[in-house]
Amino acid sequence: MLSLPVRTVALRGVLYILLLAGLMQATLQIDVMHPGGPNLTETSLTEISQAAMLFLSAVLMLVIRQRLQVMRTTSLLLWAFFAASFVRENDSWLDIYAFDGAWQCLVALIVVPTLAISIIRHKAFASEFRLFSNSLGFGLFAGGFLTTYLFSRLYGRSEMWQALMGDGYLRVVKDAAEEMTELAGYSLLLFASVELCLLAVRLRRMGAARQPQATLHELVGSHEKAAVSTRNRRPAEKREHA
Repeated sequence: MLSLPVRTVALRGVLYILLLAGLMQATLQIDVMHPGGPNLTETSLTEISQAAMLFLSAVLMLVIRQRLQVMRTTSLLLWAFFAASFVRENDSWLDIYAFDGAWQCLVALIVVPTLAISIIRHKAFASEFRLFSNSLGFGLFAGGFLTTYLFSRLYGRSEMWQALMGDGYLRVVKDAAEEMTELAGYSLLLFASVELCLLAVRLRRMGAARQPQATLHELVGSHEKAAVSTRNRRPAEKREHA
């Protein structure tokens, strides 16, 4: 069974809440209340934490693909996403120590081959995604993605903050709001990576490592049959009660 007990989900949820709350409090104490004024530069705890979470997420995807050897296409795509995001997050360092525009070249080297492989293995990805999309990890990933790559961009618009603060506009306030929102989104993405890794462990225990695609197809089919059986059973139960 791929479904998780309610107690397990609740325990993980509490743990994720505590981790996120602790991280936000640490950045408040170290970056926002920094002596001499808020520090949100590339060397701040906020920026370092964002890069670290992307790096850990990418490592977890490699563990799923290379070590656990399940959901190989999905983990490859997610690895490319996290790796490209990590490169983009460190673009200023690449501009300084490599050359201007280095991050675009690295992202292209990561994304283009990955997309080509995924297109070739689109059937495998479809089977894997049907499992992933019904997991806790997918919900966390969707929330983290929307928070980081959509909401934080809209929330951090200079026009909005200038309208809110008027003549007292401070760019550091806008930057802090945007960076903290991104930090929350990256945290959700890391939690999603942990959940996907735990899902991969369960799949491996069920024998997916020996016959990855066959097993995944069987798992998807069994879940669909169970859902159909449940739907068919309910009308019958109603007729019996009637």
